[in-house]
Amino acid sequence: MRFHPEASTTNGSQHATNGSQHSSSPQRSSLSNGTNGHASTNGTSSPHKNGISSSIARASPLSFFGHDREEVTRLLIQGLDDLGYHGAANKLSQESGFEVESPAVAHFRLAVLQGEWTEAESLLFGSEPRDSGGGVSIHGRDHRGLRFVDGVDRDQLRFQLRTQKYLELLESKDLGRALMVLRQELTPLKQDRNQLQHLSSMLVNTPDGLKKEARWDGATGQSRQLLLQDLSRSIAPSVMIPEHRLANLLDQVKRNQISNCLYHNPSSSPSLFADHMCDRSQFPLRTVLELSQNTGEVWAMEFSHDGRRLATCGEATDVLIYDTSTFQVMYRLTDHTKQVAYLSWSPDDSKLITCSHDTTARVWDAPSGQCILKIEHHNDPVTAAAWSLDGQSFVTGSLHGNHRLCLWSISGHPIYNWQIGYRVQDCALSPNGKRLVVISSENQIYVYNFETREEEYSIRLRNRMTCIRVSRDSQYMLINMACGEVQLINIDNAEIVRRFLGQQQGEFVIRSTFGGADQNLVISGSEDARIYIWHRQNGTLIETLDGHQSPGCVNVVAWNPADPCMFASGGDDRKMVQRKQRFPIQTPYPNDPTPLRIILVITRWHRQQYL
Repeated sequence: MRFHPEASTTNGSQHATNGSQHSSSPQRSSLSNGTNGHASTNGTSSPHKNGISSSIARASPLSFFGHDREEVTRLLIQGLDDLGYHGAANKLSQESGFEVESPAVAHFRLAVLQGEWTEAESLLFGSEPRDSGGGVSIHGRDHRGLRFVDGVDRDQLRFQLRTQKYLELLESKDLGRALMVLRQELTPLKQDRNQLQHLSSMLVNTPDGLKKEARWDGATGQSRQLLLQDLSRSIAPSVMIPEHRLANLLDQVKRNQISNCLYHNPSSSPSLFADHMCDRSQFPLRTVLELSQNTGEVWAMEFSHDGRRLATCGEATDVLIYDTSTFQVMYRLTDHTKQVAYLSWSPDDSKLITCSHDTTARVWDAPSGQCILKIEHHNDPVTAAAWSLDGQSFVTGSLHGNHRLCLWSISGHPIYNWQIGYRVQDCALSPNGKRLVVISSENQIYVYNFETREEEYSIRLRNRMTCIRVSRDSQYMLINMACGEVQLINIDNAEIVRRFLGQQQGEFVIRSTFGGADQNLVISGSEDARIYIWHRQNGTLIETLDGHQSPGCVNVVAWNPADPCMFASGGDDRKMVQRKQRFPIQTPYPNDPTPLRIILVITRWHRQQYL
């Protein structure tokens, strides 16, 4: 938008971003030309002001390489302020004649941040002319309110503003005024009755109890900034530019380039100076090493979080831990008496849990290789385990009727036993520690709130599932299906985001996983003795790798979390495959510049079937 010549302020102009403020005591007049977001401290902020006449704007084309010139310029001004170049932002405003936002927006922001709720509401929705006894005037003109995005419920916005006002009155123990706001301002809006009742119940709370009950940090916390952010989403972006908009657009450019780069695997962010495209030669595609220490099929494997160790288990009763710098066996764990179906490293890599058909789960001290805990409460095979975020407890899943899903302390004491009516095929805890996801042998997925132990929802799928993985950002689960596809499902809404097709799976357990530096790949074994790798964002099958003899099944794959160009796969054709590119972790062939994979030779043929 253009500067308004009459909107002049020459003393102490400051900038603010939607919801963030750095000035300790800003004045009303000082914000007649704030940008989305950064009110500076002690007068050192961006100096460009609303008082610059638009007559200095240069006569320029309306477009900038096909983009709206005003939009680009306002984004640049905001971006310069975000970078801290306030003088440059002011100079660009003067030369272009554009301002980031109008005085009304700047005044509205300050009213919210200073808790002037009547004025904030008048600025947001407009007011009657001042000569009629109400409303506000900006630079001598009556204000008609800010423009909203389509479909906005204005009463809902009023409810948000007045709720903040009500909570602050309760916090200051002004119960009389708080009660008036509840009765005369909130109730007439006819919003959610349950929410109104909840607000009413807070009248008897202490200030600390109020904050806990309302999940609110008080007037001096971040609540006003968060409220401003919420309200800004309902205001037309051309009026109130979303905060850090230029940075967000640049992030979108990078994500789009990554999504179009089939072999993207570096851990560093792409440069903005050139179009991004990774070369296939930098992808781990060639087998260079075979290991023969395993004495049975490999059913499960996992790299430690630091990438220095690889644990494998399967048809044999022992568990092997390899040093990934030499691929020599560090420990052979031999206490189980039957097949070992699953294993998992603790978050700090100090412990390893193993699950066996001998109906036990064991916890091992990783540095010494000694068993430090044995769980014997199950009467059927233990099929899965998952560590809590702090590593002080873990979940086990079993086929046992009375103890199918249990939470244990690291000392072996039972913490919680979910009363479920299904057999646990696999389970996983989200990395943020908030959700436990379980798949059953009855084709159903269950999602639990791990903090409250309550079930959030369950969904039934038409085909059997063999394994589950949760993404690093805790937003998605990856499910192997017995119908020959891998599904990516959004955990929040249970919607199928993408299907990955091509691999073959029927009656045997196959464990897929996320791969690549940013988990932008999906990798799975297959019953045709191959490894399939897809691009996660677009579902493109980018590689089908040999290396396992046919007939046979590749049962499991694992990607090194510390080295984006190393992954391993295990099959029942006497091989387990691992590949690596020349990156931080030392390999047995440090002078070999090609990506590699390592094959662990095993001796027997027997596929792990559904239990």
